[in-house]
Amino acid sequence: MSFNIYDAAVTTQIKMLKNLDRILERAVKFAGSRKIQPRILLQSRLAPDMFNLVRQIQLTSDFAKGPAARLAGKEPPKMEDNETTMPQLRKRIENTRQYLADFIPDQFDGAEDRQLTIPLRDRTLEMTGGDYLMNFALPNFYFHYTTAYAILRHNGMQIGKTDFLGG
Repeated sequence: MSFNIYDAAVTTQIKMLKNLDRILERAVKFAGSRKIQPRILLQSRLAPDMFNLVRQIQLTSDFAKGPAARLAGKEPPKMEDNETTMPQLRKRIENTRQYLADFIPDQFDGAEDRQLTIPLRDRTLEMTGGDYLMNFALPNFYFHYTTAYAILRHNGMQIGKTDFLGG
């Protein structure tokens, strides 16, 4: 099997976002069964200096849509980052999945060798698309996805590797 940048930047993220949506659906039921205010889960974090669950999910979305757009030669869409409820976060995940579903493999031809310039808050990244995807975008996607999962698990949700990876 040869490496396919489209699958690495789009197909996998769609699957993982679907898994995250299922986990959030279960989080709503978990909160209700334990009589936990959903806002408690949404504001939870693993450490005082880490982002809360809401921000982790927003960043998971950002590191799905942004890299796909950049690798396809498009400007990433902006999202407001104003979600405050589980339904709003689930809608953001769905919107991100729908956005990714519109890409086609041909849009990524040559993306691994294309020079990209990505402005960040404190610096600018300049690298090839392949380096960007493998050494920056994917690690960030999985960091925020894993942290969102870990926050819910830390709060007592009975979820495991199968939930994280999906069926």
